[in-house]
Amino acid sequence: MKIVCLGGGPAGLYFALLMKRADPRNEVVVFERHRPDDTFGWGVVFSDQTLGNLQVADPESHDQILDAFNHWDDIEIHFKGRVVRSGGHGFCGIGRQRLLDILQRRCLALGVELRFETEIGELAALPEAADADLIVAADGINSGVRRTYAHVFEPQIETRSCRYIWLGTRKTFDAFTFLFQETPFGWFQVHAYRFDAETSTFIVETPEPVWRAAGLDRMSTEEGVAFCERLFAPWLDGHALLTNARHLRGSAWINFNRVTNKRWTHGKIVLLGDAAHTAHFSVGSGTKLAFEDGITLHRCLMRTPDDLPRALEAYEAERQIEVLRVANAARNSTEWFENVDRYTNLEAEQFAYSLLTRSQRISHENLRARDAGYVETVERFVAARSGLTAEARPPMFTPFTLRGRTVPNRVVVSPMALYSAVDGVVGDFHLVHFGARALGGAGLLMTEMTAPCASGRITPGCAGLYSDAQAAAWQRIVALVHAQSSALMGVQLGHAGPKGATRLGWEGMDEPLPPDATWPLLAPSAVAYGPQNQVPREMDRADMDAVRDDFLRAAARAAEIGFDWLELHCAHGYLLSAFLCPLTNRRTDAYGGSLENRLRFPLEVAAALRRQWPADRPMSVRISAHDWAPGGNTPDDAVAMARAFKAVGVDLIDVSSGQTTRQARPVYGRMYQTPFADRIRNEVGIATMAVGAITEPDHVNGIIAAGRADLCALARPHLADPAWTLHAAAQLGYGGAPWPRPYLSGKDQLERLLQRASGRPEDLPG
Repeated sequence: MKIVCLGGGPAGLYFALLMKRADPRNEVVVFERHRPDDTFGWGVVFSDQTLGNLQVADPESHDQILDAFNHWDDIEIHFKGRVVRSGGHGFCGIGRQRLLDILQRRCLALGVELRFETEIGELAALPEAADADLIVAADGINSGVRRTYAHVFEPQIETRSCRYIWLGTRKTFDAFTFLFQETPFGWFQVHAYRFDAETSTFIVETPEPVWRAAGLDRMSTEEGVAFCERLFAPWLDGHALLTNARHLRGSAWINFNRVTNKRWTHGKIVLLGDAAHTAHFSVGSGTKLAFEDGITLHRCLMRTPDDLPRALEAYEAERQIEVLRVANAARNSTEWFENVDRYTNLEAEQFAYSLLTRSQRISHENLRARDAGYVETVERFVAARSGLTAEARPPMFTPFTLRGRTVPNRVVVSPMALYSAVDGVVGDFHLVHFGARALGGAGLLMTEMTAPCASGRITPGCAGLYSDAQAAAWQRIVALVHAQSSALMGVQLGHAGPKGATRLGWEGMDEPLPPDATWPLLAPSAVAYGPQNQVPREMDRADMDAVRDDFLRAAARAAEIGFDWLELHCAHGYLLSAFLCPLTNRRTDAYGGSLENRLRFPLEVAAALRRQWPADRPMSVRISAHDWAPGGNTPDDAVAMARAFKAVGVDLIDVSSGQTTRQARPVYGRMYQTPFADRIRNEVGIATMAVGAITEPDHVNGIIAAGRADLCALARPHLADPAWTLHAAAQLGYGGAPWPRPYLSGKDQLERLLQRASGRPEDLPG
């Protein structure tokens, strides 16, 4: 093949040497606009896993790179005068110029032609491109090839909100070090690591408003570097901060650009490395991805050497999946550092744990495998904060107290529509359902959305709390839960509004009932939930008063029954949610328009309920934190909603998202709604419940330990396994979960089987 590589960074050089190594007959030429010893930045980081990939792909360059590496296992976090250290992370640092030297020499040894100080200009004007079989655009984040063929690649370039400067220093750090320093202008942070025997990378980062408030936008590069030297003098031990001065163009402080492309190939042109995608430096994956792009492209070409289109198609398909996974983690990490001030009220132990798990790639048990002693320290901290003696136990098995009620652990049986009530009356199915999950160890059981009036039901099979018969049926269940377990029982009250009068879930979710079985609907505006759904009647003030009073009567019954917890459903497109969502609330009076107006009626109901609900029992509100639809509510709006509900006495926000409109297009993934709960908890200062694709004990432990939420609600896992919580305890080797006494022999057997399978010691901590 005749191969032209545009760009002499790690991506282009590594792919070039792989192709020449695979077949010396390949004609490979690399064009680079800069000189061989020009580079931007200082050191780069690889994980041990990446090194393994390099060893398989080209042992010779791997060995040379490995010889030049500085290896370390620890991460050290400096915050408010405290130092938290965690080990077992397995990083390798190397100077970027040293890496390029190794790759350049390896290319030359194999016969790759390297042309430096060559401006490419238009691709069509490059003679070598005309008869090339393959053109590899590895020309970086500002790729000219990508720009030329933007109509094909359809790039999206998102400028992030922090400014950073990539510096070096002769101060050598013996761990990957994060420094956090508060100033009168806001917080600055440093990412620092040693990459050779005498030099460290030192990246200073801060949100742009802080950067401007500090006057850095008006300083020269030299003045800005001096500012950083003064700010971080306690850690520099008298060493200066260094710049690649001859490479600076304009300000040395830049914003990170997140680059994605819809397509990576066009005819014989293929994007590689930063031209195709970027990953924020806080996850250290940019160079890793570039190398792995080259490895994958080489492998695909070798697999189908006579079918270039098929090889490029395979490369794009394979790499897009992996890059998306890393990009999602990088986005989470980026947003954490952009919002450091959100977490600075946390104590050092929790702040550090939140940082380490920010990308959601590193879990609680993954951290334990890396450094069991560190995780034990975290678990002791969480236990102590929960009012226990400082014993180490999984965070999900610590208690949580709100007002006069204590949830014995952090696992919640999420409200789930069961469609099994008759005229709003729950029956034996519900008794068994809630009884099984109470015996199964969950800390808090929430009812399905329970209607305060007959016309507020979603379906004919939904539960209600507007009659004595309904109250008596619920009382039977609450009494069982309280008598046979330590679980709390909560009632979720909600009015279906425009999503009412629909079929049972398994007969057609959100689809309307036949005309002879329906009932009239109310909503803030006469907007049907879907094209086949009934158009509701727009509510007037009398309707609002009637609905509010229905809620109050239902809550009074709930208090008398003995429910421990009250939740008001303001999510998922039901009545109160329809007031909040600008796509369904089209009113022009005081209850429509601005978010303040759209909040007015839901707040009236919440405030009235809080005044009536016993003062020693908690009250929560479930919201949709993101409508996932153009023109709908955003996470910014969710923060404002949470503040408003907190102001009327709500104790906790149950943070869900979506289902407010059929136009919603959620971005799913594990724990995908947890960042909304995290933001509300740590910005608003109110307890939150996380929900959505939380499926493993590891998820719950990580969320609680990091302070992303105070409770975790699981729905589908509890449908599949009523004893999910008890099984989680056994899986984690925690013997302190309270099993029902008649089940203790089953507990012993399960624990023994799991111990043998995992090789854990026979004695479990209790």
